[in-house]
Amino acid sequence: MLRNPLQLRLEKLEPWKQITFMACLCERMYPNYAMFCENTQFAPARTYRDILDSIWEQLTVKTAKVNFERQLEKLEEIIPSSEDFDFYGVYPAIDACVALSTMIHGLLDRDDLFESMQKVSQQSVVTVAQLEEAQTGIEITDENQKDNEAVCAEWDVQWAIFRPLKDAEERDIDLIKDLRAELKDEGVSNIGIGL
Repeated sequence: MLRNPLQLRLEKLEPWKQITFMACLCERMYPNYAMFCENTQFAPARTYRDILDSIWEQLTVKTAKVNFERQLEKLEEIIPSSEDFDFYGVYPAIDACVALSTMIHGLLDRDDLFESMQKVSQQSVVTVAQLEEAQTGIEITDENQKDNEAVCAEWDVQWAIFRPLKDAEERDIDLIKDLRAELKDEGVSNIGIGL
């Protein structure tokens, strides 16, 4: 497990902030899944997009009703298997699905929300670390992660998402929308895949 002081701070966030934080990280992993789908015709990336959008909608629209069990079923149908594809892109795509699935499980069982958030945070960092390992052949550990620019950059982005959430007083719809818009407009994933 790659550790960062951020993980301890996340625990203090209120539930809506925890969900927003996870949604932001899934938003950043989405291009990895979309590119995989484009290259393989495996499944429509739109399904992932729609599931994630339903979570954003629930965060920003008071009256939004989402059946998360149904969303989870839809998601399970579009998770690729690394045994079926022999190119690297399948792994970040799987990671994106695992992160979204973890977030939905947290939404279904609010007692696990903090644990889910830690897992999604870790998943995003591990996606970055594994690509770096694949490219350099050097294993990234808790001890040497500070020497890796890409892993440090990922933690920086997570901090950048955390800070405005930490400072928000009550459920701040504009802040949620701004974070989402910023990540969507940037359209670059945690491993630098652009849409």
